[in-house]
Amino acid sequence: MTRIGTFALALACALAALCAGLWLGGHPEDLPGPVRDAFVSDDRALRAEVLDTIQDNFYKPVDRDKLEDASLKGIVDSLEDPFSHYLSPKEANQLNESISGRFEGVGMSVDQDRRGLLVLNVFDRSPAQKAGIHKNDVITAVNGRSIAGVSSQVATSRIKGPSGTKVRLEVLTPKPEKTRTVTVPRARIDVPVTEQRIVERGGKKLAVIRLLTFSEGAHGFLRRDIKRALARGADGIVLDLRGNGGGLLQEAVLVSSIFLEDGKIVSVRGKHRTERTEDAEGDAIDEDIPVVVLVDRGSASASEIVTGALRDRKRATIVGTRTFGKGLVQEVEPLSNGGVLDLTVANYYLPGGKTITRKGLQPQVKAKDDPKTKRDEALPVALDTLLRETR
Repeated sequence: MTRIGTFALALACALAALCAGLWLGGHPEDLPGPVRDAFVSDDRALRAEVLDTIQDNFYKPVDRDKLEDASLKGIVDSLEDPFSHYLSPKEANQLNESISGRFEGVGMSVDQDRRGLLVLNVFDRSPAQKAGIHKNDVITAVNGRSIAGVSSQVATSRIKGPSGTKVRLEVLTPKPEKTRTVTVPRARIDVPVTEQRIVERGGKKLAVIRLLTFSEGAHGFLRRDIKRALARGADGIVLDLRGNGGGLLQEAVLVSSIFLEDGKIVSVRGKHRTERTEDAEGDAIDEDIPVVVLVDRGSASASEIVTGALRDRKRATIVGTRTFGKGLVQEVEPLSNGGVLDLTVANYYLPGGKTITRKGLQPQVKAKDDPKTKRDEALPVALDTLLRETR
């Protein structure tokens, strides 16, 4: 019997069972133990049969590990959730590196784009900067392979690699539209967490502190920089979250706690998760110190939690453009093969009770930077807004 015949027979049996009322629905885990085990066993056997048939009969050599990974990715992709992914053991290791703030790559932060990867930020003195890659460029291919429609985790894993090796990137500059191919050496990258400076404006000292990531320990670097700025006499703070695509939920809570002494920061709830509320943890700076949060379309996830909490609690004025709109929470579940399942498990809700999925956060004061100029057109608007609040 051919494979088509086998599939037709299996389908007919399944339909017959349904029509006879033998299967009452629900997930396999809802079934009695022996029946559930039979489902799992049959599923594994069928999967092994497909993989064996491909490996034994496909007209070109195939890599069994790649087939296994692809089958797992296909299961998660069928959820049609852009934030849920299966990561192979290699990709899982690279995810851990990015969370820790250290990796081997070319030195840029990116976000998923239908054409590939949108460049949110290029680190100073990094290989990417030296190769002429700029914010708002789009990486469309890696080593000749298109990454359009590929998850950001997988696409970035293709860019990363051992220090001293090289990677070939196809780069699209949107305005004016131009495509070029650059070969970039990889290096050991220590992701910068914060950048800070004091700006004198209208007789006041204003601190501009940029937070680039919500990687592990980011709140400690931000608190350090804020303390230093206040010790130098800063009268107010611009917290620059532009291009910050987020990171760890707990870091968002701890960053918010620098400005909010107590009360609600965010709540998380999902179909299989009881509601959990995260409150500020105390030891906040003086609430009389005015704060402006500067955001753009690249501000997402943890950045939006901080921005929304400070806005809803009336602790900061929001300046910039609409944020990305990612109101979902993922959990990373380790798997037996060393890979991980990065799965969306819940929505998060801001102190005002709303989620921002797809809608983003609208700033109270509009300001937009023009990437075609060397000037930063949005920052002066944020500084002027802050200046008014220090008087």
